[in-house]
Amino acid sequence: MFDRWYASELQAKLNRPYVHLLFGARQTGKSTLLNQLLPEDTLRFNLADPHERSRQLANPGEFAQACRGLPANRKSQFVFVDEAQSVPAIFDAVQSLYDADKTRWRFVLCGSSARKLRMTGTNLLPGRSLLHHLYPLTLAEHPAKADKIPRAISPLPFPWSGGPAAKNPFPAWNLLTRLAYGALPGIVAADAQDRPGLLKAYAFVHLEEEIRREALVKDWGAFVRFLQLAAAESGQMLNFANISQETGISQPTVKGYYQLLEDMFVGIRVSAYAKSPRKNLLSTPKFLFFDLGVRHAAAGLNPSPELVKANPGPMLEQWVGIELWHRLQYLGEGRLYHQRTRAGAEVDFIIEHGGKLTPIEVKWTENPTLNDARHLLTFLEEKSKEAARGYVICRCPRPLQLHEKITALPWFCL
Repeated sequence: MFDRWYASELQAKLNRPYVHLLFGARQTGKSTLLNQLLPEDTLRFNLADPHERSRQLANPGEFAQACRGLPANRKSQFVFVDEAQSVPAIFDAVQSLYDADKTRWRFVLCGSSARKLRMTGTNLLPGRSLLHHLYPLTLAEHPAKADKIPRAISPLPFPWSGGPAAKNPFPAWNLLTRLAYGALPGIVAADAQDRPGLLKAYAFVHLEEEIRREALVKDWGAFVRFLQLAAAESGQMLNFANISQETGISQPTVKGYYQLLEDMFVGIRVSAYAKSPRKNLLSTPKFLFFDLGVRHAAAGLNPSPELVKANPGPMLEQWVGIELWHRLQYLGEGRLYHQRTRAGAEVDFIIEHGGKLTPIEVKWTENPTLNDARHLLTFLEEKSKEAARGYVICRCPRPLQLHEKITALPWFCL
């Protein structure tokens, strides 16, 4: 078994006497992690199995009967429901059982979509539950591999705040490989020749199954056209009018489709930073796919290092944004922004955390210069009270100080 960064924190939280909700996109390792952490005698319901799902939909009372059928003298008996959003009535049953006896059962519910739960007004157990999320692998779980990494630079801490390196990390990849295939656990652990096919299956089988199962899209052909174009434009600012014109879908429907991707945890919206004295800033958010490998496949492209080489800069920028966003989500605090003026001056990412701002520029260069950081310097001057330092993330072999307030960092030191 490979180490997941969130495992130790999740294990500690599972011991607390609440209902636990774990959400995340398909294939991010939710079930694998929970099956690793939960006791062997856990009562399990796998609603991804069509037979089990149909059984629970046909007889909503059976779930509560099975829970009550467990030995009454056992306390904190774990009950695990996978893909719980498939049968929303289970949430009401869990609340009834939990309110009746808070010590007899420890419920763990796992899901890959929040859309159906929100649309049906499902009871998410306020005051009774702890919410968790799991994402594709971060750099701490899936270490860097590159010939030019100096030996003096130690492995990334696991977790980042001073801990030891992971004992059982996922296979190390170089930059081109991770930009080509993304960071889904199953893809990283798979043989190289299988990765493109697995990613295409994810984009066109798992997403289709998820969407059709919940009856979220009536015109599948129109959604496929939208998905391909949205994936191709991942990393750019949202342009609903352009997507609408290219796909022949109304703008309200396009907006709803983007929201659907977020609800399924496969889309990331990066808001524009607006707290600036400048008046010529754009307010449009960026949109990123949660994983670069899935992005390539959803865009109808063949995931490969050769694909990345054709235009590597935007791929590196998206990878940095995905990595930063996932880390902030695990920390449970902070926000990620971008900034662009009408004239085109841009700060790729701005981290807001602990009352401080950190601007980030991403460049596909091995030899960064101060010219690469000119927009960072402008931002630091404007926000001198909140922003002390900025960083250029690039392919330099070691950290370089470009200015007293600007440091260039190798991608593997992010």
